[in-house]
Amino acid sequence: MTTFERVHEQWVDRYRDQIGRPRNEVTTPALLLDLDVARRNVRQMADNFRDLPAELRPHIKVHKSPQLSRLAIDAGAIGVACATVWEANVMAEAGIVDVLVANQVVHPDKVRALTETARGHRLTIAVDDARNVQQLSEAARKAGTAVDVLIEIDVGMGRCGVRSREEALPLAERIAELPNVRLRGMQGYEGHCMLEPDRNVRLEEAHRANDKLVDAVDFLADRGHPSEVVSAGGTGTWYITGANPRITEVQAGSYALMDCFHGNLVPGGFEVAMTVLGTVVSRQGSTVVLDCGRKSVGIDFVTPPLAAYPEAVIRYYAEEHCLADFPGPPPLDLGDRAEVIPGYGPTTVNLYDVFHVIEDGVVTDIWPVTPRGPGRPA
Repeated sequence: MTTFERVHEQWVDRYRDQIGRPRNEVTTPALLLDLDVARRNVRQMADNFRDLPAELRPHIKVHKSPQLSRLAIDAGAIGVACATVWEANVMAEAGIVDVLVANQVVHPDKVRALTETARGHRLTIAVDDARNVQQLSEAARKAGTAVDVLIEIDVGMGRCGVRSREEALPLAERIAELPNVRLRGMQGYEGHCMLEPDRNVRLEEAHRANDKLVDAVDFLADRGHPSEVVSAGGTGTWYITGANPRITEVQAGSYALMDCFHGNLVPGGFEVAMTVLGTVVSRQGSTVVLDCGRKSVGIDFVTPPLAAYPEAVIRYYAEEHCLADFPGPPPLDLGDRAEVIPGYGPTTVNLYDVFHVIEDGVVTDIWPVTPRGPGRPA
């Protein structure tokens, strides 16, 4: 039995009394995963990429679930992308064969954990600094392994990544000089485009970002540093970046669960598979108060609505409470339950230990969220 399988069993034992309950009878607040819907979303994205030149490498920061990752792999994904080394460790140990850490890893403890995992698994990591490459090389040597790297270039976010193709060249040259590290390609994430609500403007900005990435890839290749992998994209731009014949893989991930933010960006075909169930703990006039506040629901970018009550106006989310105002007498009373569609999926999942897995309206399993938060797996 693997470590992850043991962790799964432990969480199932802890939540065993929830299994078999209808979805509206679990203890609240609860993170619900409608597996039937998630499967449809995974199949839909897999079908989309069969007609595109790029491959799909789903980013798992949204769900942190090896089970959902396996569904994507079985549907045709080439591997997964992760935000942290701890996520990468869990995915590798759960049997995902090609794992990308799409961020820089610098803290010595994390570098050591990365290279130790790389002894038995294929790991790739983003880099943008020669000193970090030196660090990775030394750690990989001590661990008796090697790691692949992608040079990250900033294509408009102003976050990590070298700022120009000229800055990428000495980094590629240093990678070529050092042992136990290998240049696998380049990464350029156009995350700033996800925030653009106008689809035409998003299209233009994404094309501009992709062009900068491809130009840097060609610049390095002409100087003896070819890219096997050119990685970019997200759920908000999959249909743009994935159609670029020079991009080899797209890191879309939120499509599997969906949320209000991505629902406003992505073309049709994806459904909301994740909600938060709350209980009405107070009804005052036309206002109901549910027990799922900011400690239970990610409210980034968009105020999360009630799933089945579009007429409700969410006044605000307190730490423990969601306040919903209705235009007339509320259809919900004390003790009733209602589901909230998260504003942003990744920061919602990060608040929970487990998913309550729903099939045909009933809890059939408990899937751990691991690693929850920024730290090491439980």
